[in-house]
Amino acid sequence: MSGLRVAALGAALLFPVLAHAGDLRADANAVFKPIDASTVNSVVKNNAITPAKIELGKKLFFDPRLSRSQIISCNSCHNLGTGGVDAGPTSIGHGWAKGPRRAPTVLNAVFNVAQFWDGRAIDLKAQAKGPVQADVEMNNTPAAVESTLKSMPAYVAEFRAAFPNDANPVSFDNMANAIEAFEATLTTPNSKFDKFLAGDVNALNDTEKKGLRLFMDKGCSACHSGVNVGGNGYFPFGVAQKPDAAILPVADRGRAKVTNNDSDAFVFRSAPLRNVALRAPYFHSGATWTLEEAVDVMAKDQLGAALSPDENAAIVAFLGALTGEQPKVSYPILPARAKDTPRPQ
Repeated sequence: MSGLRVAALGAALLFPVLAHAGDLRADANAVFKPIDASTVNSVVKNNAITPAKIELGKKLFFDPRLSRSQIISCNSCHNLGTGGVDAGPTSIGHGWAKGPRRAPTVLNAVFNVAQFWDGRAIDLKAQAKGPVQADVEMNNTPAAVESTLKSMPAYVAEFRAAFPNDANPVSFDNMANAIEAFEATLTTPNSKFDKFLAGDVNALNDTEKKGLRLFMDKGCSACHSGVNVGGNGYFPFGVAQKPDAAILPVADRGRAKVTNNDSDAFVFRSAPLRNVALRAPYFHSGATWTLEEAVDVMAKDQLGAALSPDENAAIVAFLGALTGEQPKVSYPILPARAKDTPRPQ
C-alpha cells in the first residue's frame, strides 16, 4: 500500500461521507451483502467442493494427529463452539509456545480476500498448510502428516473416495484441499442483519438500526463492508493516532513482513465482524476483552472520533445483530490408529 493510498484512506476514515439518505436498508444494501451459502462454490477456486471432501475435511479439522504432539487440532485454535476461535488472547501451540497473534475466526472465512491477519495465505487451502508446519502451532512436516494418514486404512479409503482421479490421493496438498472444502461450509447465514438486508425492516430493533446508521456515518464501514462486514481489504491500524502498544505491539509490523514494503507497516486485513459478539478478545493482539472497549478504540484511534455512551451502546447492539445461525457440526469419529501410525513427539 503506497504512502499516497494510506494518506487518502486516512482522510476517508477521518472525514467520512455521511450517509444521510432516508432509507436505511437501501443505504446498507449499497455497502453490505447478506450471506448466501450457495455462492461458496464460486468463491472456492481450483478445488471442487464434494460431499466426500467435506466429510474427510471435517475429520481432518478435528484430528489432533495432524500435529507433532498429536494433541492439537485445527479446532483447538478455531473452536466451532466459541465463534470459530479459542478462548485466549493468542493461541497456545506445540510445547506450550504462545502464538504472536489472535487466531482469526474460521466462520465465514471463505468470504475473506485472503487468510491470516496479514493476508499471507491466498485461500483456505493455503491457510490449512501453515499452522500444521508452524513451530509455535502444530510443529509438524508434510512428510510426517502423510505418513500418519497413510498408516490408517480408513483414512486411505476416504482419501481415495474424495480424490478418485488422483494417483496419490493421500497427500499433504489433498489434506489441505479437504480441510478447505469443510471450512467452506462453515457459514453463518440468517442473522438479524441478513434478514434486514433481505427486506424485513423489523428484523433490527431501533437501537440496532441506530447503531447501523452510526456504523456507516462514522466511517466504520470504510473498512468493514461487504458480505463479511470486513475481511475484504488491507488497512493501516491507527490512522488518527497509534493505539496503546498492548493493542498494537510495535514488534508486529503486520503486512510489511509479507510485502517487505515499509509503507505496509501496521497494515492488516480488516477483521470480519460477522459473529464478533461471540469471540472476545479483540484485535490481532487479543488485548481488548469487550466490544464496548473495542468500539471506543476504533473510534478514537482509527477515526479520530469520540463516541457518547449511547452511540457506543448502539454500535455494539448492531454488532450483536451480526451473529448468524451457527454451523451444526457433529463431532466426528476418527479413524483408528494402526500399529504403524507414528507416535506423538
